[in-house]
Amino acid sequence: MRRTLKPWPAFVPVAAILLTALRAGNSAHAAVPAAPDQSEETIGPTYADAPELTVRDGVPHGALYEFTMDSTESKAYPGIAKNQPGTVPYHRKVIVYVPRQYDARKDAPFLIVQDGMWYRDVPPILDNLIAQKRISPIVAILIDNGGGDAQGSERGLEYDTVSAKYANFIEDEVLPRISHDYHITFTKDPDGRATMGGSSGGAAAFTMGWFRPDLYHRVLTYSGTYVNQQSPYNPASPHGAWEYHEHLIPQTDRMPLRIWLEVSENDIGANRDEASLHNWVMANQRMAAALKVKGYAYRYVFARAAGHTDGRVTRQTLPGALEWLWKGYPADPGDPAPAKRR
Repeated sequence: MRRTLKPWPAFVPVAAILLTALRAGNSAHAAVPAAPDQSEETIGPTYADAPELTVRDGVPHGALYEFTMDSTESKAYPGIAKNQPGTVPYHRKVIVYVPRQYDARKDAPFLIVQDGMWYRDVPPILDNLIAQKRISPIVAILIDNGGGDAQGSERGLEYDTVSAKYANFIEDEVLPRISHDYHITFTKDPDGRATMGGSSGGAAAFTMGWFRPDLYHRVLTYSGTYVNQQSPYNPASPHGAWEYHEHLIPQTDRMPLRIWLEVSENDIGANRDEASLHNWVMANQRMAAALKVKGYAYRYVFARAAGHTDGRVTRQTLPGALEWLWKGYPADPGDPAPAKRR
């Protein structure tokens, strides 16, 4: 059952205060005309898997290619680990999904999936969405992190750092290898590039679009870690990803981003106060409020009786989220992708 979103009672004053402050501030904080596609909803407390997760006979199935990246080959991320000094090597799994409808004569639109091994439902979902012409044929790159979690880990370094470094790593080290090994030419059009993830992987997805809007215009996040979890400390963003809704979105001209985001009622830190900078519910509500005021195209989902990156929520919502995310590319999903540039 879907209905109009009503903010969770504990955070009604927070949302109201934030919107008032944004609208009352200087010109950098002023509201701009709304984007044509803004919506919010509450789902739950019961959930059911979306039918698009089912592998169906008669639906063309994409090809899957799997390989491993060795940290010794990486210039960006040679490897760290908690409580272990120096360089700590690791291996990174990658799965590349290529739809049956892929046309090698054209530049391929694509989706980057952080923590890719968590999202093995993506290929069958794409098979069904593409076959139903609800989205264009897109390549998906399910890429794992380098290991560990949070401050001091390789995953934390990659995903929680508020900078262009991770997006540049994908551009400089991952996409060229896939292009070479599997003969795929990726589009340079940021409208044809999307990125997604959950938790810190969601924060990484948003960071990719924020710092490299020349590369990515479409962002999808579950339980996004828009909190202060960055390590090492960066004086340019002292509150880590909390800075997005605290300062960066309100004080920056609207970028050409389209954002789908979700948070769960029982997400991490749901009962912690603002001073902690570690309340996922508050952080995601404030992200939605800031995006609304600045006129971004966004869809915000609040999941009742659900937890952090709750699989029930993902399995119910991901097909629709991907369809919404790719809306407008191309104007008609049945149209061919743009021709490859010469």
